[in-house]
Amino acid sequence: MMRKSLLTFALLCCFAAVFGQRVRVVSYNIHHGNPPAQAGKIDLEAIAKVIIDSKADLVGLQEVDVRIPRSGGIDQAHQLAQLTGMYYFFSKGIDYDGGEYGTLILSRYPIVGNRRYELPMPESSEGRSLAIVDVALPHGRTISFANTHLDLNETNKVAQAGYINELGDWYDRPLILVGDMNAKPQSKAIQLLDTCFARNVELNGPTYPNQAPDSEIDYIMVGKHSNVVWRTYKTLSSDASDHFPLFAEIEFK
Repeated sequence: MMRKSLLTFALLCCFAAVFGQRVRVVSYNIHHGNPPAQAGKIDLEAIAKVIIDSKADLVGLQEVDVRIPRSGGIDQAHQLAQLTGMYYFFSKGIDYDGGEYGTLILSRYPIVGNRRYELPMPESSEGRSLAIVDVALPHGRTISFANTHLDLNETNKVAQAGYINELGDWYDRPLILVGDMNAKPQSKAIQLLDTCFARNVELNGPTYPNQAPDSEIDYIMVGKHSNVVWRTYKTLSSDASDHFPLFAEIEFK
């Protein structure tokens, strides 16, 4: 009887672990590792410290340089992966000064699939992309994680939000979307994303600039088909970039 009770308890614990999975998420525009108060300085160690201290499982970074002279010609995507000990996937936005400039996903858990989508630009502007990875969480569950940096141009931004919604409709598994949307909550682009994704509107706040912030333009969202509970949602204090890092702990039911 005791062995049967122990087996039942173990199965219940396993069930809770799989269906009550929590993930810690960070979205951070890192300004190619340049602290805004120190022109010309590149400090990836400070960016990595933010990530490590947050104990994040999934990280979406924007404004990442790969082999660009202004940041010493290093591959920032690879170096940040090494500094944090995480898996990574880089998504180019544009070619820039002999290198590449774009977004980066870091994952504590194995990346079992990755995709890069070029976002639409009805009007001529800087290229933007959406990166999506599939991540194998402990206990066998797989979720998808998307990272982007929307254009400053309003027409393009709205078109890009609509395109992301179309992609989001394809997903049955849980989907997290993060990024610098260059748009405030009341903007048309965010209102459009709100039709497909849920965000924490109770604990939100300004994320830019890092000195006297007055604009909420960085977001962590979850596909509305995903059954989640927001456990934590906050900005983190750091002067390593001109944006604040945004942190959330999300529980998948």
